[in-house]
Amino acid sequence: MNQQRTKWTINSFLLHVLSFLLLWEWLRPVEQLTDTSHIVFFVGFIAGALLLAFLEVPRLVSAISKMIYILFCIQFIHYGSFSVMVNLFLGDVIQNTELILKGQWTGLSDSIRTLLFFSLLWITVYLIHYWLMIRNNILFFFFATIVFITVLDTFSPYSAQTAIIRSVLIGFVLMGILAFRRLTDSETQSMMKLKWMASVAVFVVGSTVIAFAAPKADPVWPNPVPFVKSLGGSGNTSTDETGGGGFRSDDSELGGPFLPSSEVVFTAEVEEEHYWKVDTRDEYTGKGWISSTPDEQPLTFRRRVPPSFFSFTEEVPSEERTSIVYNEEDHGYIPYPHGLERIEASSSYRYELNEGTGKIIAINGDEQEAPASYSIQYKHASFRAEELQNSSLEEAGSSFQAIAGRYTQLPENIPPQIRELALDITEEHETWFEKAKAIEAYFSSSGFTYEQVDVPVPSEGEDYVAQFLFDTRRGYCDNFSTSMAVMLRTIDIPARWVKGYTEGTYLETTESGNQLYQVTGENAHSWVEVFFPGIGWVPFEPTQGFTNAAVPELEETSQTPVNEEIPAETPTETPEQSTVEDPTQAEEGLDEDSREASEATTESFLKTNWKTIAFLAGAALILAALCYRYRRKWMPFYYIFMFKQKKEDHHFPEAYLVLLAQLDRSGLKRKKGQTLSGYAKEIDTQFSSSTMSGLTAHYEQYLYRDRLPNGTWNHARNEWESLMKKTSS
Repeated sequence: MNQQRTKWTINSFLLHVLSFLLLWEWLRPVEQLTDTSHIVFFVGFIAGALLLAFLEVPRLVSAISKMIYILFCIQFIHYGSFSVMVNLFLGDVIQNTELILKGQWTGLSDSIRTLLFFSLLWITVYLIHYWLMIRNNILFFFFATIVFITVLDTFSPYSAQTAIIRSVLIGFVLMGILAFRRLTDSETQSMMKLKWMASVAVFVVGSTVIAFAAPKADPVWPNPVPFVKSLGGSGNTSTDETGGGGFRSDDSELGGPFLPSSEVVFTAEVEEEHYWKVDTRDEYTGKGWISSTPDEQPLTFRRRVPPSFFSFTEEVPSEERTSIVYNEEDHGYIPYPHGLERIEASSSYRYELNEGTGKIIAINGDEQEAPASYSIQYKHASFRAEELQNSSLEEAGSSFQAIAGRYTQLPENIPPQIRELALDITEEHETWFEKAKAIEAYFSSSGFTYEQVDVPVPSEGEDYVAQFLFDTRRGYCDNFSTSMAVMLRTIDIPARWVKGYTEGTYLETTESGNQLYQVTGENAHSWVEVFFPGIGWVPFEPTQGFTNAAVPELEETSQTPVNEEIPAETPTETPEQSTVEDPTQAEEGLDEDSREASEATTESFLKTNWKTIAFLAGAALILAALCYRYRRKWMPFYYIFMFKQKKEDHHFPEAYLVLLAQLDRSGLKRKKGQTLSGYAKEIDTQFSSSTMSGLTAHYEQYLYRDRLPNGTWNHARNEWESLMKKTSS
């Protein structure tokens, strides 16, 4: 008996461990594809919940333990201190309940999203335990896991190359153990059990080795993502469907919503934050940007960029700086700062520079492949407003005519009102720099709105810039930067459109004093560079809420733009931390303010939603009354379900008492002073069977001997369930 129970416990433990590993595969993509952080708390919750299920901890104790863990995690992640959580969490629950009732799911706070995610994991763990220990069948969850992983691998940046093999391996082992458990119920020969387990082990190990060792065929079908997006009408979005990294390679038709990817592109260790260039465009089509020299032969170099790769002249004051890039995804291209001079990586790499676009491709052997890490040396320019104002055509060299012709190009059908607006903005200014700053400042003080989603696509025959300037007046970086570049070109100032990344999200300061930034697809951005004779290309930032450290010092100009609100989705500066003289008073003030805010929120919620609350309360009362009225109908099935998990003989007396209570609810009441045997014969007469007498004999044996023969409950279960079902009819 003890040996059999040990085997059973070992099997059960293995089942719970393997189910934990299988459920973990669902969480791995969440951290990579979403903004979900602190993923270790969710993994810990799964492990703890499955451990409680394995130990068969009472349901009430298990539920309380899980709720305490969830509240602790929410406090640690979102509130910091327990006192702040006590004051704010109830208000968050009430406020978000109102949003849920209104169907405004996107407005839910992060703390409530975390609570809902924990609830989903709780339900999933319960279902897994039910499938394992009661149904002895995990096929549905295993199949759902494979479908989930393969869909993400196909339609998202998540790579499931090893996840699929891991999941199949775990699933096969799970199903093998479950089949073995079913075999133990019918097979008594130890040799057959040993053969079964040996066969399962050989099959799983063999298939795993073959899966890892066998060559993998290349994809037969093309990438389905662009086709699926086109069916959904979202083909014109600013996401990169070919090269990755958060922006697309085809900019010939701009417009539509900006759907950034949260994938990490690279992490950079920098001496000072800066933008990262990837590509430039020189020809505006009326709908977007293209390169006028798409087939230009690239220049190949090893470390130092060719002299023809020109950013600014040597007369511009500059300092040597170094940045180190750690690639998370291989997109093939090299992001670099303004003033690039040298790229240092493994000696096996060479680089191809497209002079027309400024794009640099890394080549390793014969393959396009960016190095896992590399350092960049560049000159950090200090553009002086006075020098820019003094820049004139007299300082232009012999190559200026070619630059002016190329970077003032506009389509013949450009709407004339764009030039009229540019002239109106710059009429009080004389120098190119003053005019550029005036146009840059125009977008922050003339009713324009930063918007990523509700951005229309120009209709046929409609100019992209004209639509933004005179119609919608809302958009993201592509709208702002393209409009500034085109407006400058209409007044014969050379300008080009640049795309790349902002500095990213600050992570920490290293021991060497450098700053560590993480750049994701959400940092994909575009801006403007203007050419000044005698100086070179100077960056400008017209998009609301963005700050480029390389833009000329704004305090030296009279056209300093008015401070505007920074959009929540693209913060670029770390707010200064205010100093508090008395932390105790500050915390008390915070608690008091939080309490008042919570009370106000509660009162407002009750006033606004009292009808809905009354309706839900009434519906709950009616539902409770119906459940009580017809409890004889559903309670037998509830108890049958509950006792499915109770397989030991000591649960039989409890089940028998439940049967007596159900018979009483059904109207078959036991007479006062009537013996159990007499009552059982009466019940058997009612249902034309001998089931109740047999169950009663077992129960009386338990009462007199205080124990039952082994397997009593296992043999009596079907009769007990049959009689319970009859009482509901």
